[in-house]
This record gives sequence, C-alpha cells and structure tokens, in this order.
Amino acid sequence: MCMAKACFAAQMRNVDKMASEAGGVPSILLMENAAIACINELKKTFNLKNMRAAVFCGKGNNGGDGFAIARHLYNLGAEVSVYLVCGNKFSGDAQINFEIIEKMNVKIEIVTDTESLKYIIKSSDIIVDAIYGTGIHGTVRGISYDVIEEINNNAEYVLSVDIPSGIDADSGEICGVCIRANKTVTFAAYKVGMLMFPAADFVGETVVADISIPQYIMDGENLQINVIDNEFVRENFPKRKNNSQKGDYGKVLVIAGSKGMTGAAYLSSQTAVKSGSGLVFLGVPESLNNVLEAKTTEVMTIPLSDNKGCISSEAIGDILLKANKTDAVLIGPGLSRGEDIAVILESLLEYSKVPVVVDADGINAASQKMKMISKSSCSLIFTPHSVEMSRLTGLDMEYIEENRLSVSKEFAEEYGAVVILKGHHTIVTAPDGTQYINTTGNSGLATGGSGDVLAGLIVSLVARGVEEVKAAAMAVYIHGMAGDIAAKRLGVDSVTATDVMNSIPEAICHILQVDI
Repeated sequence: MCMAKACFAAQMRNVDKMASEAGGVPSILLMENAAIACINELKKTFNLKNMRAAVFCGKGNNGGDGFAIARHLYNLGAEVSVYLVCGNKFSGDAQINFEIIEKMNVKIEIVTDTESLKYIIKSSDIIVDAIYGTGIHGTVRGISYDVIEEINNNAEYVLSVDIPSGIDADSGEICGVCIRANKTVTFAAYKVGMLMFPAADFVGETVVADISIPQYIMDGENLQINVIDNEFVRENFPKRKNNSQKGDYGKVLVIAGSKGMTGAAYLSSQTAVKSGSGLVFLGVPESLNNVLEAKTTEVMTIPLSDNKGCISSEAIGDILLKANKTDAVLIGPGLSRGEDIAVILESLLEYSKVPVVVDADGINAASQKMKMISKSSCSLIFTPHSVEMSRLTGLDMEYIEENRLSVSKEFAEEYGAVVILKGHHTIVTAPDGTQYINTTGNSGLATGGSGDVLAGLIVSLVARGVEEVKAAAMAVYIHGMAGDIAAKRLGVDSVTATDVMNSIPEAICHILQVDI
C-alpha cells in the first residue's frame, strides 16, 4: 500500500527532475498530465462547454500548467481567456504551451492594471489560479497582489493549480496575500505548507493527482511525511474473528480521575470499550469508585489508595500488578497535579512491560522530571497539545505552533517515544522521524473531554496489537472523523466529547466500508 505523502518544495523539484532524468518521463508530459488532472476535476463540477473561464498565469511552470489547461478548456468548448500576471516572457515547457495557445487564437491579455479585473472575474464561471507555484519567495507585491485580492473578492469558483498562489509551500505562511481556493489540485504529493496553518484555511478541497511520476522515483526521495487517509486506517485496523473471545481483543488499563474530574475517567475508559477493546479496567481513587461504578457498565473499576480524592502513591504496587496483566495502559486523564502522580508515573514507566499512553495530567507529571522518560522500560505515546508540549520541551508555545513538524520530530527522536502533537491537523511522529499528518476534524473538537476520548481510542488500538505509531495515526484520524460526523449532525458549536465518543462506531464503519 502506498500512503499519500507530503513533501517540501525542494523535494518535489528533485522528484520532477529525477522523473525526467532517471525515469525518462519528459517534463512536458508531466505538465500535460497536470493540466489534464485539473480539467478532470473541473468536469466533476461543471459542464465545461460554453462555460466562461479566466486562467491567470504566472511566468514559471505553474503558468505553463495554466496555458495547457486553457488549451483543453478551449477544445472542450469553454469561452476561455488567459491573463498574464507577470509579463509575457517564458521559457522551456511553459513557452511551448504558450505558443500553442497563441496559434489557437485563445484570447490572451497582459494584466497591467486592475481597472477591468473586477468585471472580468465576476463575469467568469471559473477562475483558474496558475500564478505562482511552490517556488514563491518573499512577499507578493504589485499587480500580482492586486490580482489575487480581486480574485478573492469577486470570484464565484477558483481552482488552484498545485498550490494556491501566495502560500509558502514549506511553512504554510501567507506571503502577504494568497488565493482562497474552492479546490486545489496538487501533483504527486501534498505540499507540506498546504497542511499547516494559516495556509490550510485557503486550499479548499484538496485532490492529489497522479501525473505519471514512477513510484520508484517517489520512493527514492524517502519522503518521511505521510497524510493519513481511509485506506491507511482500513489496511491496519485489527480484524475480528468469529471464533474468538474477549481476551483476543485487548485488555486495557486506564489510570484516571480525581475529585471533580470523574468525567475524564469515564470518557477515556468508555471510549476504549466503544473502540473494540475486549476488557477495560479503570483504576480510580477509592473515594470515587462508587460514582464511576454506577456510571460505567462495561468498564470494570479498580478502587485505588486515595489521598484527598486523588490516587495515592501507595497504589503503585496495585497499579503495576494490574498493568502487567493487560496489553496497554493509559495514564493521565483527570488525575490532577498532585505530587503523588509524578511518583506513580515514574514507577509505571520504569517497570511496565506493556506500552503506556501518557495523556493530560500524566504529561504534566512527566514535565516535572523528564529523566523518567529516558529511564522508561516500555513503549511510550505522548499526547500533548501546544501548552503541554511547551511544558515538556521548555519551548515557547508560539515557537511550537510555528514549527510543529520539527519540534515533534526532535522530541520523538530524543526520547524514543511516539508523539501526538494535537491541534487542527494533528501531527503524529515516530521515534525514527516518520511523521503522519491528520486531515479530519473541526473546531467542534475544541471542547472539554475531547482529548480523553482520543486517549481512550489510542490505548484501545495499541492493546489490540496495532503498532504504536500506526495506532496513534489511526486514532487521530478516526477521532477527527467522529468529530466531523457529530458536527454534521449537531452543528459544530454544539459538539460535546460524548457526541464524539458516540460517533466513533459510525466513523469506524464508514472507514471500513461496513453498513451500520
């Protein structure tokens, strides 16, 4: 199975170069295939005959793609006009495609002012953005800036070629201004910047098009950033057998909850049940056991030594005894920040024989004594959001948000742990530097308890035998899709963590292509 990949601009340039030089695929054929891919996407929305299309082209290969698109639109009966944003001097494949449309008498104009742009754009059914590609540097200025602004303000529908013009393909920064696309057709692989913010708000629906670059050329670039999709989850989701029993589907231990935070314990453990775990045990402070025993039905509670409504360090022996009879442990949801939590976590990491998911207050405890991570005897998965990552690394939160990929990678490699840096487009990183970017989810997930649901989903998949980094990647994708299902049903403002948890079965069935 070949996962969807994300690459940096330099990597994509090298892939294109190797496809031509080593693979024998002429660069003009790649340009032609790119144009056809864009036309095919337009056909999904429009009957192109008699449609009014305005194609805005720059001077590089992105503009060359635009010229080829214009040719196909013209041949399909569209009323097409080409607008040159950066002059009329071209080279290579772009020049060839420009000369072709010149000979076809396609209407071509050089944009020198914005006086008539508003009318041109408003009167067009389709705007094709082929102004800048992945090689943009600096800030968009002058006529290009004005054109992009007019398109954003007046266009009915915009298709961007490879990447919306004005987006830094590596960082996701906006270079002064950028196109807001309805759809972006990108070639061979996602561009990393498209998946970062703020750029991710401007790409619209994204389609990765095959333009006939040989797979061995892509593999040779050793792209380490993957984009999670249905196929990846479906391929790795653990199978159930008719001739089986509950012990075959993973035994989970959740260490969670404290006075005032029983909800976190409930959500994380109950999600593990809903995600397919055979047996789920929930270790809670003894004083809260009756509450959680009443609230949970399928989950088995374990009363632990109690210190003022929090789990006491005296419970370490009982926790370790139970942990090593299960297949995976989750520690952290709603535990509080008491001193005993760090002591418990340190012992668990040192002596556990099974993978441990460290979430929420478990992360806060680890940040107090980072050496406990290095001394760990088990596989680890950390689930920080930016604030928690700041506590773990000592880095400023703003820096983390601007460097999510690199910060995640450095931490995972240094501590030998899987890291899930949460946020919209959550990033999952393995200790070997392999990374996965999630594309599901919405702002409705920014609600109390949502992270507890995710943690329960992760530990369930790990307990069922899925490799830790794959389990983490699958979990964030399923969790995001459950959030999308809940938002569609209830509206994004009304989504609760319970709604997300209850939507997990539907999300899994959708991914596995199973009827409910």
